[in-house]
Amino acid sequence: MKAPRRLQSLIEEGLIDSVVRQLMSGKEAMVFVVRCGEETRCAKIYKEATERSFRQAVDYTENRKVKNSRQARAMAKGTKFGRQAQEAAWQSAEVDALYRLAGAGVRVPQPYNFHDGVLLMELVVDAQGDAAPRLNDVVFSAQEARSHHARLIVEVVRMLCAGVIHGDLSEFNILLAADGPVIIDLPQAVDAAGNNHAQRMLLRDVANLRDFFGKFAPDLLGTDYGAEIWSLYQAGVLSTDLVLTGHFQRKATPVDVGSVMREIDDARSEEAARRLRMAVPP
Repeated sequence: MKAPRRLQSLIEEGLIDSVVRQLMSGKEAMVFVVRCGEETRCAKIYKEATERSFRQAVDYTENRKVKNSRQARAMAKGTKFGRQAQEAAWQSAEVDALYRLAGAGVRVPQPYNFHDGVLLMELVVDAQGDAAPRLNDVVFSAQEARSHHARLIVEVVRMLCAGVIHGDLSEFNILLAADGPVIIDLPQAVDAAGNNHAQRMLLRDVANLRDFFGKFAPDLLGTDYGAEIWSLYQAGVLSTDLVLTGHFQRKATPVDVGSVMREIDDARSEEAARRLRMAVPP
């Protein structure tokens, strides 16, 4: 097929030889199957911010580091340069996360290059050598669902041990390769230690896995891996060697009603005193 404009520069640079076909078009990018020498890979072309339906929500970008203070100031002011820097940071976040997670042993597509807003990476394939399907396109037996769920929980733990939370994990962001599930789509990846929304996103990611696989294995619906994982992470003892139970006992601490009422009475007294002071002329 004719190469899209955004891929022309990669052909000119010799990074790819030809474009085979378009693989998919999502909320943030278009993906093409390309040839690189003897290998078949995929090229992910990020859409411009105005064309994306997935926005750079503050919840995801909180505390993300940029290259220098000039970029940070421009991004804060919302200047044209700042918007360009923000867009570049959004795109490079996935590249950084992929290299970081691949190095930690997480099953993600192997990244190869990032050039002109295009990410070259591994083409994830199924047992027949075709592009791997997303989980939402596959029907599982109860045993398969339990097996894939268990493996993905380990991957979530491995990601968290590497300091990363996917932030948008679901059956739509996981491929079923010949060697098992592969986690994809990471531009919104969250820094577990530096983002105030990290716990909420981790719990949501794990709940999405539970709810999806629970449709095939209903016993999974009664598990609570998210809270268990986060509590171990907060305690500094989380590791991939731990055997998780899928259950979490929340502390039922009784509410000190008397203390709450005293706080309310104190606030009322302070407000009454303030009003009295305002009513007395100087």
